[in-house]
Amino acid sequence: MNVETHPSLEAQLKQIKLLLLDVDGVLTDGAITYTDQGDEIKRFSVKDGLGLRLLMDAGIRVGIITGRKSQALTARCNNLGINLLYDGIKNKVTALETILDTTGFNASETAFAGDDLPDICVMARVGLAIAVADATDEVKQAAHLVTRKNGGGGAVREVCELILKTRGEWNDIINRFSR
Repeated sequence: MNVETHPSLEAQLKQIKLLLLDVDGVLTDGAITYTDQGDEIKRFSVKDGLGLRLLMDAGIRVGIITGRKSQALTARCNNLGINLLYDGIKNKVTALETILDTTGFNASETAFAGDDLPDICVMARVGLAIAVADATDEVKQAAHLVTRKNGGGGAVREVCELILKTRGEWNDIINRFSR
């Protein structure tokens, strides 16, 4: 989607101070692998990770709201410096309200990226609802923005870059890496 041709989307992107993400199907491709010992394995994109670090370096908070718990997710959040981790959540709206109370941000300053039915309730309450390209049709219909890339395949990086570009910070980031 071309932000320049959608002024309301551009305005929403500029207001974002907090990006919240679902995990399975957004930060991952939605597949869950189990070892013979019953350990769960998740695969995360390093490009998504860099995008999240760049976003956090620009002063935007990042958090997770997910229905599943996993040690792999905890390790990934620790690696990236994400301390707003709400996993094993049955009611994502309650988690959203807790995060907003804790951070002091308004729902209008918050973006949430999801992919499946349990995410719709949060998407309806934030300023910018994002669906990944391979989200369910219902989630896409609830979204203000649908990514071009699939969950686990660069969708989060796409969102991070879009926010940073809209805020006018992308060229400075490129220049920093070009030296």
